[in-house]
Amino acid sequence: MKKKQPNEHRITVLYARLSRDDEKEGISGSIQNQRAILEKFAADNHLPNPRFMFDDGYSGVSFTRPAFMEIMELAEQGLVANLVVKDHSRLGRNRLVVGQLLEEDFVRLNIRYIAIMDNIDTANGVSDIVPMQDLFNEWHAKNTSDKVRRVMQSRGNAGIPLTTNTPFGYKKDPENKNRWLVDGPAAEVVQRIFQMCVSGLGPTQIAKRLKADGVMTPSEYLHSVGVKCPANPPAFPHNWCSATVADILDRQEYTGDTVNFRSFRQSFKLKKRLDKPQEEWKIFPNTHPAIIDRETFVLVQNLRQHRRRPTRTGIVSMFSGLLYCADCGSKLGYSATNNYKREQAFFFCSAYRSNSDVCSAHYIREKVIEELVLEGLQRLLWYIQVYEKRFAQEQMERFGLQEKKELTARSRELDKAKQRVAEIDQLIQKSYEDMAKGLLSEERFATLTVSLETEQRQLKADIPELEASLNATADKADDLQKFIQRARQVTRLTELTPEIVHEFIDKIVVSKPDKLNGKRHQRVDIHYNTIGLWCVPSPEEMEKLYQEHLADQRKRTA
Repeated sequence: MKKKQPNEHRITVLYARLSRDDEKEGISGSIQNQRAILEKFAADNHLPNPRFMFDDGYSGVSFTRPAFMEIMELAEQGLVANLVVKDHSRLGRNRLVVGQLLEEDFVRLNIRYIAIMDNIDTANGVSDIVPMQDLFNEWHAKNTSDKVRRVMQSRGNAGIPLTTNTPFGYKKDPENKNRWLVDGPAAEVVQRIFQMCVSGLGPTQIAKRLKADGVMTPSEYLHSVGVKCPANPPAFPHNWCSATVADILDRQEYTGDTVNFRSFRQSFKLKKRLDKPQEEWKIFPNTHPAIIDRETFVLVQNLRQHRRRPTRTGIVSMFSGLLYCADCGSKLGYSATNNYKREQAFFFCSAYRSNSDVCSAHYIREKVIEELVLEGLQRLLWYIQVYEKRFAQEQMERFGLQEKKELTARSRELDKAKQRVAEIDQLIQKSYEDMAKGLLSEERFATLTVSLETEQRQLKADIPELEASLNATADKADDLQKFIQRARQVTRLTELTPEIVHEFIDKIVVSKPDKLNGKRHQRVDIHYNTIGLWCVPSPEEMEKLYQEHLADQRKRTA
């Protein structure tokens, strides 16, 4: 019996690849056509143990293709004798990687590489023209990428959604793929996630509750309704993760807006996308039905900015992230453990905890903050509901005073910048004249000019921003009216909730305690959203105002 030679068990890989862009070639570039050509070539040339493998829908720029990675694993095991492709671009369109494969990897692994249409056969040596072919193949990929990017830029600037998959909670209109419709069951989950965040829960806690309640994850839901989803369902059912919840809470699309150009790729060779700064996003408002109202979305974003980390016991305070030290400006940390009752939970300066020489403790109990905030809000809401016009007038007068100060400061800054730009022109002209007279060397003139021109360029860049800031007038009246309208809705406030706190409170500034006549005194300033620090009328003033209110009511009924 003839003994098997070592190479007899090695295979000939017939490899085909087709990207979405290659599909435009029609049947000539199809996987079936490539297979027919490869199998005929293998039979005609008596290549041993042919095995067809292919990657359908994968770009040649990337080499993390399933079939190609399997080929390389087999090659590392010494199981691949020949690798045959229809044309050289099927192997890939990244000249650096292809060059390394041909000149190093295939040589090391003893693989014969054949590109039929390009007449490349490493058994006969690699022609000097092959690197040029690799370069042209890469240029083709780059040119295609540039064309796609220009098309996407045009679509994005026209307000057409650029996302391939709609956000969880929406589905594409069968009659118009660029239009989104609300997906009822999924939208209910999104609304529930936002409500749980408003109630004071963080992404991790929300994920745990959804899992406990058996709510399907986005990928599970999409697979259940027969929609293609790029992500596979979780290994364990209903296994929500905090990242998925956080992504849902961050999506402005739920307010009905189309948001384009959130991310970008650094190179056509890199698939990883990087986030763009929010100011570079292109936002088109009210393009599809909203799942979350704007007020709730803004409230959630504020809550997310003041992220509340639970203590080791899982306790979260509704005031976490809102308290600041009056002296060093640091946030006040929250402490609540099982060693004492919840009534004993307290806040303290985080800077003091890390370094006691920097600040003092600014210790204050949570229940004290709760009492102060509840009392302050009760007085504010009562005042607005009884003296709405008076409150609005007071706030608008205050806003006007603040704006006047800001406008004056900005105007001075703008005038100073324009004056300096003119001065720099004169300085450069004077320096040139001094150089011409021999009073200033050319080297010194060049150094001075570069410095002055750099300063001038920065000033010229700042001037439009200053002018825009000066000309822009914030609509304070509209914001104030929304604040008053919401205050009117809270008719009877008996206890605080996380929603109420974060809807009305901007921040709470805590000063260090002092002792006066043996008693502990501590100043706490409550800054409200829209109106800032509000001076609460004293009990005597409140009583006087209330009596005036009753008198007005009696006059009206008389």
